[in-house]
Amino acid sequence: MASAPGDELSSNLEDYLETIYHLEKESRVARAKDIAERLGVSRASVTGALKTLGDKGMINYEPYSYVTLTKQGQGIASEIDRRHRVLKGFFRDFLKLAPEVSDANACRVEHAMDTEAINRLVDFLAFLEECPRTGPEWLESFDNYCRDRKSPERCRSCMESCLERASKLDS
Repeated sequence: MASAPGDELSSNLEDYLETIYHLEKESRVARAKDIAERLGVSRASVTGALKTLGDKGMINYEPYSYVTLTKQGQGIASEIDRRHRVLKGFFRDFLKLAPEVSDANACRVEHAMDTEAINRLVDFLAFLEECPRTGPEWLESFDNYCRDRKSPERCRSCMESCLERASKLDS
């Protein structure tokens, strides 16, 4: 099984890397104060995490200075961010969860999925969007199915509609 790039990192340290990644994108560098604010943790917690990430070669860090990702840290943070975005999109766009619920769940799950699984999920989502047997109507039907408490009558109606569309395509 393929492992995720940050497997030697705890989910907590992955969150620090991801935060530094986003701060760098916004401001080119990260400051301990900004990291603490984003993560809702104390400056002392940030200092300890930064020291650990620096020792692992993931960041460039000197106390009281800016923080930047190393090439290795950049690669891992980029993959963590990708997993987060894919999962958040899946929860929001396909499972129709609220954006804040999607984000919170993506944050929890992103640390558990390896690269092989996330790549397969990306392929599956692309399939759902492109396959003529799925697409927007299929996703809307799923949303209705969830809202209607999985009504068997709703399924019959949906099936009849699908068969009618398919027969028109065959004509």
